[in-house]
Amino acid sequence: MAVAVVVAGCGVGRTDDTDYRGAIVVGTTDKIYSIDPAKSYDNGSWQTEIQVYPFLMNYRPGSVVPEPDAAESCGFAEPTRYVCTLKAGLAFANGHPLTARSVKGSFDRVLKIDDPDGPAALLGNLHHTDAVDDRTVAFTLKVPDQTFPALLATPATPIVDESVFPADRVLGDDAIVAARPFAGPFTIAGYAKNRLVEFRANPAYRGILGRAKAGIVASKFYTSGENMKMDLQNGALDAAYRTLGPQDVDTLRRSKKVKVYTGPGGELRFLTFNLKTMPGGDDAGKLAVRKAVAVSVDREALARDVYRDTYRPAYSTVPQGLPGAASSFKDVYGAKPNRQAAAGFLAAAGVRTPVRIQLQYNSDHYGASSAEEYAAIKSQLEATGLFRVNLQSTEWVTYNEERTKDSYPVFQLGWFPDYPDADNYLTPILGPNNMTKNHFSSPDVNELLAREIGEPDPAARRALLGRIQRLAAEAYLPVLPLVSGEQIAVAANDIRGVQDTLDASFRFRLSTLSRS
Repeated sequence: MAVAVVVAGCGVGRTDDTDYRGAIVVGTTDKIYSIDPAKSYDNGSWQTEIQVYPFLMNYRPGSVVPEPDAAESCGFAEPTRYVCTLKAGLAFANGHPLTARSVKGSFDRVLKIDDPDGPAALLGNLHHTDAVDDRTVAFTLKVPDQTFPALLATPATPIVDESVFPADRVLGDDAIVAARPFAGPFTIAGYAKNRLVEFRANPAYRGILGRAKAGIVASKFYTSGENMKMDLQNGALDAAYRTLGPQDVDTLRRSKKVKVYTGPGGELRFLTFNLKTMPGGDDAGKLAVRKAVAVSVDREALARDVYRDTYRPAYSTVPQGLPGAASSFKDVYGAKPNRQAAAGFLAAAGVRTPVRIQLQYNSDHYGASSAEEYAAIKSQLEATGLFRVNLQSTEWVTYNEERTKDSYPVFQLGWFPDYPDADNYLTPILGPNNMTKNHFSSPDVNELLAREIGEPDPAARRALLGRIQRLAAEAYLPVLPLVSGEQIAVAANDIRGVQDTLDASFRFRLSTLSRS
């Protein structure tokens, strides 16, 4: 297949109509917010950044263990001091040297700019960064943190050219592309924001991902998954990654022109209980309601009937496939709905039935299938005869504000990880000042979280992670995991390397793609 993509006025690096015949063209509905790492903290921007910026640590295809990438070696010199030595002779595509000063400048500016839409919060445990010499950089942490190596491959930690990026303000995308401060597997040769980006293989990249297998890869941006599906079907697109709806994927599975690929998914969908406003009366009654809901929801039906098996049942806030993941909700409540158990929980706590639940979901942020998902949950709960559900939806701008004001007693949330570590699904959801804003705080959970993040022994850490997940399911249940999304990519039959990048590091590496 030879795909021609013609874009008029393709921005920096392309000023005329450009024929991308021979390039591999990958479609997406994600949008780029900014390709300045101090400004962006979203999937669309991230997918561009991982192609062009260097990282101290990275993930080989198929691995969830971070390894040195731009670094030659990295390790803890002390529990709160992490030291990396850069490879010798590194440079950005513009010829500027990539040194320890580049690394220090990159981390310092993220914290200094502290953009409200940016990733600075990920560096909250970083006390300071030192450029020891040209090739050695040392990070001093506030408290011991075994996840810090993984943090070095997140949206907060791309290494940028300190002579291009201002230390105290964000740089615009066109200025970035024009300055060519790239040292990843690709550089950007053409840029029309949220229309088309042309990536060119970077021959100077010497990291663990290896030389890009295709010389030119273009990202084409779509306003809808339906249009992207049609271009895949008619041969106007080589591949697509994020986001096709379940029905679109179903249709494409039957096509002889393309192949649907799946991989471990990092996206989690869950019910959140506002512990202050949810029904149940006292704390014991509220816990009984949460347990009754947990044993009444049919996750397998949601994954099968709503998401056409593009999602899988979630029995913990940590998706299966990650080290340390448990199946605590399945262990405690079983895999199938159990009305008798639900009625028992409520009766033991003196909760009168039917329990009236105000259930809120978002209509535009978590995908078009949210309405079907929450209609199914309402039906499942009411089928027990134990609940009466008032289901309401709200658009994201209002929803995200109102959920933090105790407006919603029970409501939908989702989570996508910053890095593939179990803690990144536990601390943000269960820890102090967690992202749910549902009034959950537990001293024993907090103590276990602090212990696991500083535990250097992998077996001991896994045991602590298991204890946290069991407590979350059995003793507290502030959230109810529902389904976790598989990664879905679709490609023409002559495209190779798609499966290589669909791993639990949750990053789509264009460098693995080639045409047969």
